[in-house]
Amino acid sequence: MKPEVPIWEKSNLTLEEAAAYSGIGTGKLRQITDDENCKFVLWNGSKRLIKRRLLDEYLAKSYSI
Repeated sequence: MKPEVPIWEKSNLTLEEAAAYSGIGTGKLRQITDDENCKFVLWNGSKRLIKRRLLDEYLAKSYSI
């Protein structure tokens, strides 16, 4: 059985986990992370992972998205 790690302890999140964690929809997260200058996206082949700590920093600095 695979151990379950809470979202707030993971360093990288799937789009669905990041949406649940941040309250931002998966479509908006896709749109933001499609930008090649996005600092909180990590590509594993074609799979998109969100760097949780950098996402937190991005949201703390943002007025609107």
